[in-house]
Amino acid sequence: MLPVTHVLAFGAWLVAQSEATLSAPTISIFLKPPGVIPLGGSTTICCICQHSSGSFVLYKGSHRLHTQSGSRAEFSISNATSQDSGTYNCHYLQGGTVLARSEELEVFVEELRLPRPHLSVLPGHEVTAGADVMFHCSSTHPSTGCYLYLEGQIRAQLLPSERGDYNLSHVQNGDSGRYSCQCYTINASREWSAVSNTLDLVVRDYTLCNTVRLALAAALLLLLLLLLGPLTAGAARSRCWRSRC
Repeated sequence: MLPVTHVLAFGAWLVAQSEATLSAPTISIFLKPPGVIPLGGSTTICCICQHSSGSFVLYKGSHRLHTQSGSRAEFSISNATSQDSGTYNCHYLQGGTVLARSEELEVFVEELRLPRPHLSVLPGHEVTAGADVMFHCSSTHPSTGCYLYLEGQIRAQLLPSERGDYNLSHVQNGDSGRYSCQCYTINASREWSAVSNTLDLVVRDYTLCNTVRLALAAALLLLLLLLLGPLTAGAARSRCWRSRC
């Protein structure tokens, strides 16, 4: 039979390993602003991790490019050329050890030939949680497909080519953010438009707001009772004393 101290030490090691697994960092990577970059244009590759004591290393393919410390790193691309196109990813390191790797981010640099599309949203920029929202990306160029972007997300939503609409059902707070769209020709020689205007969608959760208001009102009422209770009791004793006199 193993000594009790060995059993306890092994148990502590198992707990430490489980906590390390649960707290393993994850990295998000995205372009800001999103979309295909115009020749000579600029963009920023953003990498975010919930940990703050390590550093990011940006890779293009297998080539190490840049390093930044902290919980967020921004790697700029300016005066973009076709050489900047490619696959990028971020590694998050602590003490020389790689703790996490991001997804792969595809960056495209193209000459933008198509007119800029227009993005609209119904019923409006501000909606309540649970509502249905429809984005419409309209282009004056015929036979185009379009992508809908949400800033901070690596993936884009391909819109149906016949309408350019995208429906979000039962929106929640996580659907809030800055949206834009970009179109391309549906043929062998794909040509791209510039990115559209941006729209900020705000999702209001009034149920949560009302709950917070009720909690604040209850706390204020309790505070008033605590403050007024001694005063009321003192006034009652004073009346009682005067009646005896």
